[in-house]
Amino acid sequence: MSLFDEKQRRAVMRTFNELRRAAPAKPGEQYGAPGNGSSVTLSLVTIVALFALWYAATNGGWVKPLFLPSPQAVWMQLVDVSQEGFADQTLLAHIGWSALRVFGAFLLAVLTAIPVGIMMGVNRVARGIFDPLVEFYRPLPPLAYLPLVVIWMGIGEGSKILLIYLAMFAPLALSARAGVKSVAIEQIHAAYSMGASRGQVLRHVIMPAALPEVLTGMRIAIGFGWTTLVAAEMVAATAGLGFMVLTASKFMATDVVIMGILVIGAMALLFDLGMRWLERKLVPWKGKV
Repeated sequence: MSLFDEKQRRAVMRTFNELRRAAPAKPGEQYGAPGNGSSVTLSLVTIVALFALWYAATNGGWVKPLFLPSPQAVWMQLVDVSQEGFADQTLLAHIGWSALRVFGAFLLAVLTAIPVGIMMGVNRVARGIFDPLVEFYRPLPPLAYLPLVVIWMGIGEGSKILLIYLAMFAPLALSARAGVKSVAIEQIHAAYSMGASRGQVLRHVIMPAALPEVLTGMRIAIGFGWTTLVAAEMVAATAGLGFMVLTASKFMATDVVIMGILVIGAMALLFDLGMRWLERKLVPWKGKV
């Protein structure tokens, strides 16, 4: 009979949680680093300062509107595209198509890259198979293998999602592998000494310890996804934020270009804030021990 039963598992996790709560402060706070409140204030001040500089530079005639339109012009384009649309599509439709491509590829990457990364971390055979492949294509820019993706998948939605998926796969897999490798060997030995099976060690020791790295990898991967979006929507797209930016650039509509960039950045920021909130809920001990 295994000694690593449910009651003992709960006792171990309860002890870990008590140790985490007992941690005096985050490492940065121990050395006088600003807290969360100060960081938020500094971020807001920085954003306001950048917008003030933008307003002064454009309205003061420092920069020509062709190169940098004023905030008012960008806002008017946002309202106009929201109401009238752009390239026969409303702004909501452009956002919907881009979100479908990015988050569809992100879901596929999470379902495949994280298991591959975990296998690379716990199994030498898996590491020997996947590591050379991931490390070979990881530095390649998506535009380098875009023609190959088009040859394989055509010009439909599959090629766009595959291109974004490939951009996300490597950082997710490597983050999962790094998370597995960061697990303290003492924790694994302690679980085995209590009679835990290999599956129980993976589920109750390795996975919780690797979760902070996995969540960080998800945040990095979604950034790569939004970065690759414009390249993906170069392939016969008729809607999407990247398509809108590319089309506007051909007509020198700089205000639409900046408006599209700001919308992409806002969506990416909202997702990152959601991931930060999820990280605080799932791994509250991060940075405390």
